[in-house]
Order: sequence, then structure tokens, then C-alpha cells
Amino acid sequence: MNDTSWQPEPVPAGPAYDAQVGPHTRPMPIVPDAAGRDFDDREARDRGVAADSGPLFRADTPPQEPMPSPPPPHAPQPQDASPPPPKKRAGRDLRAAIGVGVGLGAVIFASLLIVKAVFVGVIVVAVVVGLWELTSRLQEQKGIRAPLVPLAVGGAAMVIAGYVRGAEGAWVAMALTVLAVLVWRMTEPPEDYLKDVTAGAFAAFYVPFLATFVAMLLTADDGPQRVITFLLLTVVSDTGAYAVGWRFGKTKLAPRISPGKTREGLFGAVAFAMVAGALCMEFLIDGGAWWQGLLLGLAVAVSATLGDLGESMIKRDLGIKDMGTLLPGHGGIMDRLDSLLPTAPVVWLLLAAFVGTG
Repeated sequence: MNDTSWQPEPVPAGPAYDAQVGPHTRPMPIVPDAAGRDFDDREARDRGVAADSGPLFRADTPPQEPMPSPPPPHAPQPQDASPPPPKKRAGRDLRAAIGVGVGLGAVIFASLLIVKAVFVGVIVVAVVVGLWELTSRLQEQKGIRAPLVPLAVGGAAMVIAGYVRGAEGAWVAMALTVLAVLVWRMTEPPEDYLKDVTAGAFAAFYVPFLATFVAMLLTADDGPQRVITFLLLTVVSDTGAYAVGWRFGKTKLAPRISPGKTREGLFGAVAFAMVAGALCMEFLIDGGAWWQGLLLGLAVAVSATLGDLGESMIKRDLGIKDMGTLLPGHGGIMDRLDSLLPTAPVVWLLLAAFVGTG
């Protein structure tokens, strides 16, 4: 008969019991409470003992970062942060270029309004500085020694002779300048003599002889107005080419010589110069007509463009960007005379044909 009153004795808990149980006995898991502490922590708290805070209790599980909340359904989506396309920019410092241009214009107009001879002096200074830049670049880049002294003296004499004696005086001074170059170069060794004197003759024609036509424009009764017309049309042509070419230019005009020039820019130069030419002939030149100004403006736009391309060809052959650094934003004196020099004889010839030389 079984004794139902018998009850099993409670199994003691604690370290002593844990040491007595066999290896196959699984300890009861520690269940944390709602605050994240296990029963041992609560018991220690109840007994007034600080709970363990070592790595086995707090650092086993790193704190979980909160999940980011999804964006609202109507929130704007982030846009692509790609940089905007670069804007067209000019190749030079426009502020410096405009400031120097205004300063040069003030000097020119002041000298024209004071005394004609003062403006002749301005031409002489520009010619001498231009010859110095050209001969310096020829020697630096090509080893060509075009003699500067006879070129400078002869160039100044050429401009003055053209102002005093007209075209005949300019031609005589040109011949004497070339002769002086030939003789001056004889004082050095004969190697490269032909190359040096040829470059000297080219420099004498390119800079002072073409500039002489500006002095010849000044000899007329309305000489200051003719010089202003010549300068204004050349500047307007360059400005029109730059403005239209920068905004609408797509088709290259002469990519091997000057990649920045476009056919659209040439059309802009022609349009601007023709309008300016009609106004100048109507209001500045004595006896001029507006239709003559249209032809004059067309010729100036073509000659100024060809002059700019010719200067670019020389600089490409020399492997340089500018002829000098005297004029911030412009380069050198020759970089400003490039379109003026070949335009001077064209304007002088057409004005002589339209209204005479008096």
C-alpha cells in the first residue's frame, strides 16, 4: 500500500547545489524583468547591495540605435547634387581690360583735343614700344636679332615724316630705315645676316610704316574727327565680334590660327562696324554720307579681323600668347595694335576717295 502523504523534499538552490549537480543538469535561465534587469539584480537591489556593472552584465550587448523613421509620404525627394554647367568666361581679366582701355582712350582723346602734334607723339611712343616688344620676342623665341636702334629711330622719323610731308615723306623714311638696318647689322658676325635684316625690314613695314597712316589722317582739316572715326570703328568692330561670337559663336572662322574666332563673330563685327560707320560719316566727317559709312564699316571689319589673324599667326609661330605684359588684361602694345595697324591705310584710302585728303 502506497503512502500518499509522502512529498518530495525541495531541492536546495545556490552555489552548494550547483556544485553537487551533475554535468547534465541545465541551470534555469535568468529572465530579465521589464526594466531590463535580471533577478540577481533585483535581489541585490532588495538586499541593498549594488548590482554588478562589469562587462558581463552591461557591455555584452551594445546599445541598439533607433531605426530611422520613414519620410512623410509627401516629403520632397532629394535632388541630384550635380554641379551646374560652367558658364562661358572670357579669356582675360575683363575689369583690368576695361580699365586700361578707358585709360588709353582718355589719353588719346585728350591729346587729339589739345594739339595735333601731341597725338603724333603718342603714335611715336606706341611705335617704339611695339618695335621693342616685337624684336624682343623674335630674339627670345627664334634667335632672330633684328636691330632695335635703327628701327626705333627710323620708325619715329617715319611717323613724323608722314605727318609733315605726307605719303612721299613716309616712303622716303621707310627706305632710309631699311638701309640703316642693313648697315647696322654689318657690325656683327655674318651668321644669320639675311634672316636678321629680313626680319628688320618686316618690322619696319609692319609697325611704323602702317602707323604713319594714322598721322596722315590727322593732317586733314577735320583730322581729329577722322582719327576718332578710325579708332571708333576698329573698337566697335572688335566689340561686335566679341559680343556676338561669345553669345552665338559656333562655327570656327580659322581654327588653326585663332580658335576663339567664329563666323558668327565676324558677322557681328560687320554689322556693328557698318552701323557705326554710317553714323560717323553722317555726323563727324565733313561732306560724308551714310552709305559711304556702310562701305567704310564693312572694310574696317574685314581689315581689323585680318589684322588680328595676322598677329595671331605671328604669335603661334613664336609659340607665345601675348607680345608683352605692359597692359593688364590686354597683353602688350602690339596686342592692341594688331587690328589698328592694317586698318589705318584702309581708312585713309577710303576717306581720301570719299571726301578727299584736305
